[in-house]
Amino acid sequence: MKAIKILPYQTKYRDRVLELVIDTWEPVFKKTEYDVPRFVYDNFYPKGWKSRQVDDVSALLDSEPESFWLAFQKELLVGFVGIAIHPEDKMGEISIIAVSPSHQRQGIIKALMDFSEEKICASGMKMVMVETVGDSGHEPARRTYEFQGYEQWPVARYFKAL
Repeated sequence: MKAIKILPYQTKYRDRVLELVIDTWEPVFKKTEYDVPRFVYDNFYPKGWKSRQVDDVSALLDSEPESFWLAFQKELLVGFVGIAIHPEDKMGEISIIAVSPSHQRQGIIKALMDFSEEKICASGMKMVMVETVGDSGHEPARRTYEFQGYEQWPVARYFKAL
């Protein structure tokens, strides 16, 4: 594994982060689109998943840049993580995490998760949460979280078209 540096987000990396968002979620959403009810997908992504992902990550970068960290191998951006603190629950959250598809399975996600857990613990929190979707596109993420020692809290979310 090549050395990984995790650094605070800087606005000069914005375009690279948003490119990584598209690269990372492209293979995921190819499956998600067919695994969820069509009306749900169409309502969540009326302009397409790419537009929604870029908008959501842009909002995070704009509103909470201090909570966003970037993973580099040399000068190459290979991943990122967003961290949120919820003191009322004594909980930190890995609100978003991604690794470039060409750099997956090289320990980068583990490094980002370990880094996040250390930051969250240092802020006095007693637990950490990460969420994902139950579709086939997100199955590798679920395996990763379980491998890292996370326990699933079963949640049922139901939708109905109106």
